[in-house]
Amino acid sequence: MTTAFFTSPDTSFSTSPPPPKQPQIPDPANPSPNLTQPFPQRSWSQALACPAREFASTPITPIAGALPPGLRGSLYRNGPARLQRGDRWAGHWFDGDGAVLGVTFDGRSARAAYRFVRTKAYVTDEAMDTWTQGSYGMTIPETAIAIAPKPIRDRLRHPANTSVLALPDRILALWEQGHPYALDPVTLETRGQDNFEVLADNQPYAAHYKRDPETGEIFNFGVTYGLRTHLNIYRSDRQGRIQHQTKVPLGCLPLIHDCLLAGQYLVFFVAPVRLDIFPLFANQTCFGDSLRWKPTLGTKILVIDRETLEVVSRGETDPFYSWHFGNGYVDASGAIVGDMVRYDDFSTNRYLQEVGLLNPNTAAPGMLWQFRIDPQTGQMLESYPLADTCGEFPIVAPEVVGRYARRTYMSAFRPGCDIARDLWSTIACFDRQTGEMVVADLGAHRYAIEPTYAPDLDDRDRGWIVTVVYDCEAHRSEVWVYAADRLADEPVCRLGLPGVVPMGFHGCWAPAV
Repeated sequence: MTTAFFTSPDTSFSTSPPPPKQPQIPDPANPSPNLTQPFPQRSWSQALACPAREFASTPITPIAGALPPGLRGSLYRNGPARLQRGDRWAGHWFDGDGAVLGVTFDGRSARAAYRFVRTKAYVTDEAMDTWTQGSYGMTIPETAIAIAPKPIRDRLRHPANTSVLALPDRILALWEQGHPYALDPVTLETRGQDNFEVLADNQPYAAHYKRDPETGEIFNFGVTYGLRTHLNIYRSDRQGRIQHQTKVPLGCLPLIHDCLLAGQYLVFFVAPVRLDIFPLFANQTCFGDSLRWKPTLGTKILVIDRETLEVVSRGETDPFYSWHFGNGYVDASGAIVGDMVRYDDFSTNRYLQEVGLLNPNTAAPGMLWQFRIDPQTGQMLESYPLADTCGEFPIVAPEVVGRYARRTYMSAFRPGCDIARDLWSTIACFDRQTGEMVVADLGAHRYAIEPTYAPDLDDRDRGWIVTVVYDCEAHRSEVWVYAADRLADEPVCRLGLPGVVPMGFHGCWAPAV
């Protein structure tokens, strides 16, 4: 067992070197170190093509509109911000070094900071100017094979690039297969790895937690791969202290990325994706390429009691894949109702790999679906699409997590675009009362990151959607604030950031105390 904080070297603050004028990207069919394809100009890929440049805490001012007085708190966002080291390009979007953006609002002004997470892998790779470990999309370098450790998690470099969890005294940069990295909530300086004082080395703490708005309890999980693969499930208090944990045997090697909190239940879907460990251990394939789609296995349903963390039921339904749930609740009949972005197969993994290679060619349409489950039997009662808008990253207001939510927000493709070649470019809102999906119009050549809901501290009936928008024409990033119930209107405020923040994955909002 490690200590609560294992301090990683954190170099003094400095900006990354200036980006090259003509960066190169690999061929998606052969992501080798030989980078020959010219960089496509004036597209979203400009934001990912060069390593991001950090900036210290800096005042940012509105370039349009005005800040709402009730918008007080901090936005934190995480995502891959460096996909190239030396002459080697990362093999998958999931491989990039994580960097966290922090934007603090006080109702009158705002400040922003952006820093890479100084993981052990980051510090080593910076010194060597290359990728020195295997990862989701890269095999272990030949020079490191002889000393490669056996556990699967140790074959993957920890990029700390997927999500963030805001606690009272620290920010946690989360990833799938390791302990999170703790950051200073103001400066974003890396403090070191955090095991909550109780997690063993082989107990990962995943990126997708769920926080109960009334009790403040935080629920999370992590899959430990091995001869006895199991699902670790954790319940923590509002300070992040783990109060209870358990292990649920899985009997297979699945990929589980998210969970659902619905009333007194936690729900996990085990899609028919299985890890083929033999080519992985032989270093013939990377982790991502060792995942096999096996639709004949169907999708397993696991219902957990949130208090005892014991299994309530296990069920099975048709094969599908889902990265992310939106929200869940228990209806008047006692059934679990939830929503998710659903895919017919696992082609989404290929699409995300190609995004990281800056040249997507795989159509992987994911749409918002709703489902009902009998918690006592684990059986799917019904499942159907809510809208035909393709997108990802569904979220709801924090105060309705685990309860009925009228609105679900998500990233979406711009209407009429080629989803095989484009990236999510706008944000949308599905309204259950009207049955309508409202899509924000950001204008041409702009790309919005996953929406984050921020409650108004002066008016409980009001909320704000905060997102980071990349403007391809101007090659700059901005923070946009929308009224949560009026996405069709213009943003109420736009603020310029000191540098480009690449499109990333997940974020959170921490209200001012």
